[in-house]
Amino acid sequence: MTGKRVLITGAAGYIGHQLGALLVQEMPVVGVDIRTRPAPFPIFTLDICDPALGELLRAESITHVVHLASVMAAGRDREAEYRIDVEGTENLLKACLYAGVEHITVASSGAAYGYYPDNPEWLDEQHPLRGNPEFGYSDNKRRVEEMLVVYREKHPRLKQLIFRPCSIVGAATKNKIGELFSGGSVLDPGGHNSPFVFVWDQDVIRAIEFGVRRSASGIYNLAGDGALTPEEIARLLKKPLRRPPVWLVKLILGIGYFLHLTDKQPGQVIFLQYRPVLSNRRLKEELGFVPQKSSRQAFVYFAREALGIEPWGDEVGSGT
Repeated sequence: MTGKRVLITGAAGYIGHQLGALLVQEMPVVGVDIRTRPAPFPIFTLDICDPALGELLRAESITHVVHLASVMAAGRDREAEYRIDVEGTENLLKACLYAGVEHITVASSGAAYGYYPDNPEWLDEQHPLRGNPEFGYSDNKRRVEEMLVVYREKHPRLKQLIFRPCSIVGAATKNKIGELFSGGSVLDPGGHNSPFVFVWDQDVIRAIEFGVRRSASGIYNLAGDGALTPEEIARLLKKPLRRPPVWLVKLILGIGYFLHLTDKQPGQVIFLQYRPVLSNRRLKEELGFVPQKSSRQAFVYFAREALGIEPWGDEVGSGT
């Protein structure tokens, strides 16, 4: 045993459940979530905004917190998204201070950089976080990171490790990224050919474990090496690449949103037009964590295992 005692928020989720199962092999772990599922560690049913969170941290003598609870999908209830993502994070930070927690790992997102046409070719951690007001998830992640800056300055004894993951994929991926590539074609509105960066879900779990073990601090993009353009993705998936005009996609989304056929709004087309492309240089050189799969290998693995597609080409590789 290491002396560390870990609490994971969003512990019943896709990453949280697997992370807890890994960490509990070497240290005491508990989780909180608004729902529960069978797990090799206790998961308490608790809202991230509940004031009782501080008492739970204190009662369990928690030293390290991993904050994964978030609203991943862009929906219609922006107030609820803000409450969970922003107010929930602030409630957790206050609870950590109250209970004397030593270290917090926060899963932010590459979306915090924002989706803008003037994004640099590769985004490094020193680039500004601009978010997008029209994309609640992106905007909320920016707000959370601004809050974390304030807490780092005022409460340095609570060490912070912040990861900014790109698109997470794996054998059991069931998220918006998975939906994006499960259709009959690959969409590239306006023909921008903006690259995607992917990270294998097991690399995400390993990176968080790596940071918790070492009580590491700092801010790191979490991505595999390299990137894939929509053209390359379409070729790998053996699917046609569709490049409709942006105005047409916005029109279709606007009608669908009005008729409650989709939760995607016209302004969110930027998600495909101007992808934030994350550099993982600092992750490898400064934190010392090297992902097992490159961006391409992670996507190929996802295509094969989650989509049931044998990717085209002999050079794709399978990773390790």
